[in-house]
Amino acid sequence: MVYKGKILIVEDEKTALKNLEHVMKKEGYEVTGTLSGPNALKILETQEFDVVLTDLRMEKVDGVEVLEKCKNLYPDTEVIMITAYATIPSAVETMKKGAYDYIAKPFKLDVVRKVVREAIEKVRLKKENTQLREQIERFKGKVKIITQNPVMQGLLETSRQIAPTDCNILITGESGTGKELFARYIHFMSHRAEGPFFAINCGAFTEELLSNELFGHEKGAFTGAVSDKKGLILMADGGTLFLDEIGDMPPALQAKLLKVLESGEVLPLGDTKPKHSDIRLISATNQNIEEKIKNGTFREDLYYRINVIEVTIPPLRQRKEDIPLLVDHFIKKFSAQNQKNIKGITEEAMQVLMKYSWPGNVRELSNVIERAVVISTGEMIDVKSLPPKITFQEQAAQSLKEKMNEYEKNIILTTYEANNRNKEATARALGIDLATLYRKMKKLGIGD
Repeated sequence: MVYKGKILIVEDEKTALKNLEHVMKKEGYEVTGTLSGPNALKILETQEFDVVLTDLRMEKVDGVEVLEKCKNLYPDTEVIMITAYATIPSAVETMKKGAYDYIAKPFKLDVVRKVVREAIEKVRLKKENTQLREQIERFKGKVKIITQNPVMQGLLETSRQIAPTDCNILITGESGTGKELFARYIHFMSHRAEGPFFAINCGAFTEELLSNELFGHEKGAFTGAVSDKKGLILMADGGTLFLDEIGDMPPALQAKLLKVLESGEVLPLGDTKPKHSDIRLISATNQNIEEKIKNGTFREDLYYRINVIEVTIPPLRQRKEDIPLLVDHFIKKFSAQNQKNIKGITEEAMQVLMKYSWPGNVRELSNVIERAVVISTGEMIDVKSLPPKITFQEQAAQSLKEKMNEYEKNIILTTYEANNRNKEATARALGIDLATLYRKMKKLGIGD
């Protein structure tokens, strides 16, 4: 039977206790019963329950003492009082002391079921909220995704929704967009947050080395294997395995990985008995996997296994409103790391950063700011602290704009003079309306 909750029943009438135990067990609850208040107090000293169902009037130790003891030890546990009609006012008084509800004797079993079910649900929600707060506390400082971009905020919301599940996730996006950061974000928001997180770049190893890193080997499996090696799939048991650039995984290893995902078991090289591993797989790529499927370099069946949910991270050039936030974050981070007192960035330097195309995305921005922090001599990062390739692009763009303006000015002036400075004739000759001609002449400084 499915576990639904843990209940302590305190009832000094033997028949009533047995009936309640039977009903609650039939509902699927884990039930502990006792006929005395003193024994209930002893049980509470060693065990926590979701719900305590207790008679109000008992010898030696009554339901009020059980309530007070329970609430003192376990504030989130809900206590339901059972009382005879004559003592309902007393039961109401106990509710003021923290009881969840009371059930009058002689009670109907449907009423008991309903009240207990509602109390269990309340406890479940409280526990979930507590766990979420604990996850957020653990999460703080470990992974930080800084954004005010609507698309990115939508991805974060999606990540929070899918984190509690165990479905496999494929994160796509250009190099440097923060795919591993998103994988860690999902891990730390999941129930696996206390488990391990391992990451490996599939494109950084030869096929043999990647196989060894992922699947491991037994002692003596090959020349030089002087001891057992536990692969990352086994090491990530109970946690998350992040496979970056999975599109670069050789076909033979794709087949082995598919088998792991289908069976939950891995066979290290040289071993004869598969080992179980409970992992959540998050993969990432900056390639078009569907194209690789078409040309036969990636298995279609594996693609559907790893891509239950796809998260596509936009490049930095498509979310430039995040640049000032990221710059501020990186300045604080690298100033602290390098014992520098950099307070910010000049407006001119920020404008240069905003106009740059960022082919290396957030990773490139991080490197640029780290360099600027290190070489800056003042309290503000200025244009001189930025790499030449960034300032050159800005200068080149400005130079091109100036040349285009000069070219346009020459054409308008030549046409204007050829038409005896008649603006209407000039506009017709240029194929533009008169208002556009006036605007361009004003912008380019062309007058009578």
